[in-house]
Amino acid sequence: MPPSRSQIRPGLTVDIVQKQDQASGRLTRGVVAQVLTKSPTHPHGIKVRLTTGQVGRVQAVVGAVETG
Repeated sequence: MPPSRSQIRPGLTVDIVQKQDQASGRLTRGVVAQVLTKSPTHPHGIKVRLTTGQVGRVQAVVGAVETG
């Protein structure tokens, strides 16, 4: 089960699956810039925009970005 919206916030490193990669299941790792899904959960994952501009659904939370 993908993480819920409450577990995802800007600054976290996550693995997402982009629309074009859904068939292959290829994951893209990046830092969340914006959470796009408004509902608390979604069966395919919460949609986010990464700092690189890529958009996809979160499959796993990897960790927080180191600051300092």
